[in-house]
Amino acid sequence: MVRIILIRHGETQWNIEGRYQGQEDTHLSERGQLQGRMVADGLKNTPIDVAISSPLERSYMTCSFCASLHGLTVLKDDRLLEINHGDWEGRLADDIKANYPKEFQRWHTAPYTVTMPGKGGESLEDVRRRVRAAFDEYVQKYEGKTVLVAAHDAVNKAIICDVLGLDMSHFWQIKQDNTCINVLEYQDGTRRLVLLNSTNHMGYLFSGIEQKGL
Repeated sequence: MVRIILIRHGETQWNIEGRYQGQEDTHLSERGQLQGRMVADGLKNTPIDVAISSPLERSYMTCSFCASLHGLTVLKDDRLLEINHGDWEGRLADDIKANYPKEFQRWHTAPYTVTMPGKGGESLEDVRRRVRAAFDEYVQKYEGKTVLVAAHDAVNKAIICDVLGLDMSHFWQIKQDNTCINVLEYQDGTRRLVLLNSTNHMGYLFSGIEQKGL
């Protein structure tokens, strides 16, 4: 069996502002760094054999807080990059809504139909395919191990939908709080979700925080 502990990065300033990050390399806020230390503390007694992160700083730093307590070096995997939001990257959600009203509406009601506008813009299916390829590789490579993976909102939701056999029309039915913990298990061709969006290490059952820009 392979167990994957999947976490989302800590809070960034752009999360607070409601600004779309995508593959822009934003930094953890002061609270985001605290969240990273808290999730690391929450996982310190859980055996972890391998630590893998998106190369973006917000995920890599979050993963590093955890890896340091286990004596691990963080591996980077480009397939874990956040969805490329194309022309929306760096823009406030309210600005996008005003300038791309039809696309913004579809993103929130039928996200599986949207390819982000502009150069490099991705669809959720693009994300799902590359993340699924990464996770399939981890399952083959790390049999009998527990793997920590630090990634992003859309990345996490896409692979969780995939594990549950759901298409991307269910994307918004899953929530991922900053530094939430998810646990996925793979054994003999069977995939299952064991834990979803756990924030107990933060001192609350759920955050109640809704972020405009993901």
